[in-house]
Amino acid sequence: MIDTKFLRENSEKIVNGAKSKNIDIDITKILDLDTKIKELSSEVQSLRTERNIVAKERNIEKGRAIKEKLDVLEKELGSLELEFENLTSNIPALPKDDVKVGKNDTENDVVKKVGEKKDFSFKVRDHLELGEKLGIIDMERAAKVSGARFAYLKNEGVRLQFALFNYALEVLTAEGFIPVIPPVIINKETMKGLGYTENGGDEDMFHLRDNDKVLVGTAEHSLVPMHMNEVLNEKDLPLRYVGISSAFRREAGSYGKDTRGIFRVHQFDKVEMVSFVKDGEDDNEQEFLLGLEEKLYQGLEIPYQVVKMCTGDLGFPAARKFDIEAWIPSQEKYREVTSVSTVVDFQSRRLNIKYSEGDEKKYTNVLNGTAFAIGRTIIAILENYQQEDGSVIVPAVLRKYMGIDQINPK
Repeated sequence: MIDTKFLRENSEKIVNGAKSKNIDIDITKILDLDTKIKELSSEVQSLRTERNIVAKERNIEKGRAIKEKLDVLEKELGSLELEFENLTSNIPALPKDDVKVGKNDTENDVVKKVGEKKDFSFKVRDHLELGEKLGIIDMERAAKVSGARFAYLKNEGVRLQFALFNYALEVLTAEGFIPVIPPVIINKETMKGLGYTENGGDEDMFHLRDNDKVLVGTAEHSLVPMHMNEVLNEKDLPLRYVGISSAFRREAGSYGKDTRGIFRVHQFDKVEMVSFVKDGEDDNEQEFLLGLEEKLYQGLEIPYQVVKMCTGDLGFPAARKFDIEAWIPSQEKYREVTSVSTVVDFQSRRLNIKYSEGDEKKYTNVLNGTAFAIGRTIIAILENYQQEDGSVIVPAVLRKYMGIDQINPK
């Protein structure tokens, strides 16, 4: 999983990098364990060699003594290796050098703002009031059936969702992305390999009772592991996927936040980009993915800002992350609608995803980026394109998919 040579040569960097993400690492304990494992492994290997020699000599008594000692040492070695794996799995991806050290989202930096906010001559409605008036969002009946933070999307709302799917697919497949509809249920071990079960991430997942599986929180969770334990061909890189799937999140710790409408719900749909690139090419790829996210929102003609996360607001697997935040008129502020992260080789090491470069095999760099979080994009469209009578103009780029120019109240 982790390169022990890198661990020893960069122990201070690892501790400081983790600390900048508000995670404490006991590096001394980890390095001591590594030493013990190496020493014990050497002793075990010597005993195995001796056992083979004794077996040829047919010395039963000596062979039995070696076996008993070997059983004890192998059990001890297994225990140490498990402890080492548990400790090292809690080491997050280290932030890139250009990422600002900061405690939380209050210290993130706005990189740029794009688009002009519309000047409404009337009192703006929020997305839920608009959605109910238009007959496209029904949360009351969803609460009756499923509980709080669920919604029915109806009528033109469904057509709007599929228009966004088609728009994203048209843009991204033209760039060489392979479209995929992935599974929404994955093994817990797979999710652990992605690095989303550590540091409290496990609490935000829906777990299937009596089953070692979880529901995905984004298509990335099943797209990245598609190539685990594989060696990709260098000529196939960059390998890019666009996945469409439902996503499920408990929203642990968010109670009382964004409870109105469909901004923060337990089930929503996403269009997600995933890239596998050669080692060292992730910086350019992240810029490319961010550019595509901006292209999609510029096409919708929705004002937005790009935000660069500080270390304290990076996810456990992320080395650098940018968000796009769309302008939401009813809240008079920008809200997150997409993100794009490089995890460098963090996930590929844990999932054993490599590529061949001549006779050498290297771990791929992996990136993920949101094309559309459908619910939040619909919110941005409804609020920015609303009219005084409660109708909503359909963004020009989506009209060919919807076949209408405007959504009118029911």
